[in-house]
Amino acid sequence: MLTYPQIDPVIFKVGPLAVRWYGLMYVISFFCCLFLCRYQLKEKNLKELYPFLENLLFYSFLGLVIGARLGFCFFYYPDYFFKNPLEIIAIWKGGMSFHGGLIGSVLAGYIYIKKNGQSFLWWADLIVVTAPIGLFFGRIGNFINGELYGKPSNLPWAMIFPEGGPIPRHPVQLYECLVTGLFLFLFMWNLRKKEWPYGTKLAIFLILYGTLRFLFEFLREPAQSFNLFLGWMTMGQFLCLIMIISGILLLYFLRKDFIKKYL
Repeated sequence: MLTYPQIDPVIFKVGPLAVRWYGLMYVISFFCCLFLCRYQLKEKNLKELYPFLENLLFYSFLGLVIGARLGFCFFYYPDYFFKNPLEIIAIWKGGMSFHGGLIGSVLAGYIYIKKNGQSFLWWADLIVVTAPIGLFFGRIGNFINGELYGKPSNLPWAMIFPEGGPIPRHPVQLYECLVTGLFLFLFMWNLRKKEWPYGTKLAIFLILYGTLRFLFEFLREPAQSFNLFLGWMTMGQFLCLIMIISGILLLYFLRKDFIKKYL
């Protein structure tokens, strides 16, 4: 068994303001995405799109934060937050959902892109190959917070998490950090120069991340306030199925040239 490193989630405080590692991970992810997207535009000799990219990422990031919080509240604990709506804005207490963040960022990005007469699928492909780097840092933040830990395990690398009781558990955050973060980033980044129909890379990401996350959910301690779907499926797995189906449908419609005029 490995010893869980007791890292204070708060980096420092200035009066009532606390700067947390988890929040810092969001900021690092944003700038990594910005740098990698600018690098791609430079490869394409499209430096004139830098200002548009910066605005797009700003609005998408806002949508991500809002969507991630709302997703956590209403995907996982709807009963509590419907009874305590003011708690929704208490983001300093933790609680963000990847799937909610994905929905929020896509909606915000889509509105901004279409308002400016650009191709959503082109920009989505450019940005999505950088998305796993955000997942990498996000899972590090989860690990530091001691949240989203796994089910009990007797493996040599199992850890006792502060809020997980005295039982060694899978450090699922680290599993996902490496697989859906680092490895998926290396795979998606290697696809960036592929001249495929716009939207193909987005579809691949939806299918791959959805599948990997679905599998890792079997090792994670379920986090939701209602019964499991079909007696075994978590909310995270249900949302991943929607991701996978969405990716498959996107690939299908791209082949039929049916969806391009809308996106």
